[in-house]
Amino acid sequence: MSIDQSGERTAEPVAAPPRLTWAAIRPLVLRLHFYAGVFIGPFLLVAAVTGLAYVWTPQLEQAVYDHELHVPVAPGVVPLEQQAAVARAVVPDGTVIGIRPGPTPADSTQVIFTRPGLEPSYHWTVFVDPHTGIVRGQLETYGSGQAMPVRGWVDTLHRSLHLGDFGRWYSELAASWLWVVVLGGLALWLGKRKSSRSKRGRVLAWHRTTGLVIAAGLLFLSATGLTWSEHAGTSISELRSRLDWTTPSVSTALPAAAPQARDVGVDAVRAATLAAGLADPVEIRPPSAPGKAYVVQQVGRDWPTKADSMAVDPATGRITDTLPFADYSPAAKLARWGIDAHMGLLFGVANQILLTVLALGLIAVIGWGYRMWWLRRPTRGDARAGRPPARGTWRRIPGRVLAPVLVVTAVVGYFLPVFGLSLLGFLVVDLIAGVRRQEVAS
Repeated sequence: MSIDQSGERTAEPVAAPPRLTWAAIRPLVLRLHFYAGVFIGPFLLVAAVTGLAYVWTPQLEQAVYDHELHVPVAPGVVPLEQQAAVARAVVPDGTVIGIRPGPTPADSTQVIFTRPGLEPSYHWTVFVDPHTGIVRGQLETYGSGQAMPVRGWVDTLHRSLHLGDFGRWYSELAASWLWVVVLGGLALWLGKRKSSRSKRGRVLAWHRTTGLVIAAGLLFLSATGLTWSEHAGTSISELRSRLDWTTPSVSTALPAAAPQARDVGVDAVRAATLAAGLADPVEIRPPSAPGKAYVVQQVGRDWPTKADSMAVDPATGRITDTLPFADYSPAAKLARWGIDAHMGLLFGVANQILLTVLALGLIAVIGWGYRMWWLRRPTRGDARAGRPPARGTWRRIPGRVLAPVLVVTAVVGYFLPVFGLSLLGFLVVDLIAGVRRQEVAS
């Protein structure tokens, strides 16, 4: 209370709550962007370099494995059943799980096996000349895309650095933080200050401009990359399952009374689906158990997407179920397109060129970021590295804004545990650095 000139008591003016301005938030965003760039930068750099190497492996494997993948064009074709028998003879301990007829007369037939001693997701593939029935080679292949050894090796390098499950932390760490770095950079760009004409100012301008150009692509790579990660990928899979966004599959169930004594064979199965319009390239999968149907699935990964599938009764050769890609849910279609685009397969060479530009742009942005850090270093004293932005900036943010931010961060950290744990690590490092700096100052 206060007393005015007439001697009466009046109420004290109520202080206005602190206004949320960009000036109050910017230092906190800048500090997070700085720490993420410095500590996550090496992981992003490795992911960009290995991803760049992977992008062009389809052309590389076509050249390296030309003998296995391609055959001289000749008249006549040996029945698929006979080709599979030839392949079984050279892999007596294997079980056939798929047959991929050559989509053109110049392509070999791939007979795919499981066999003892193979790592998960790996297969043993025998390549057969469809015109002569002669085996042209056999290789260990990887994944549903039947990647040849060189592509499988580079893919594992990109995913885990050949360090097993432990190595997958690196790629998940990179994917978990990439979107944070990008969004922080966009926020700083929107509220940017005028760059100086100094050497550091010029580097900052290059860093900003390139980051802005590639931002959408990097967000896409982060989102699709997380679907493959070990921990975040599990959360994403559970969420997709709860929302019924999973990829559907054709039904292989057969009527209980269907006869099981005979099998029309893969040639009749392929003829039936081909007559029904299921175009190459396809993979023919034998029944997984008695009472189950053959599955013929299109395996084309380019645009337009070829992912139709049909089930065929082995006793009659009749099609029992059909699942066209057009019937996939929007979420399942987006997942398929996103994965294929991330791998550089969806739009062919154009897709590969775009990913190359993104990888080179990210490498440049990381390099310029470290360059700015170096230019920020003190020229006097014992310090050898650039100083981070000022501490304590979070205190300037009103509680009504900071509280929901902390809640959202906790939720994101729960579903992206590698992000959450590394963020806690940043906070611990920052706290220790702050304590040490106070001790030195005192």
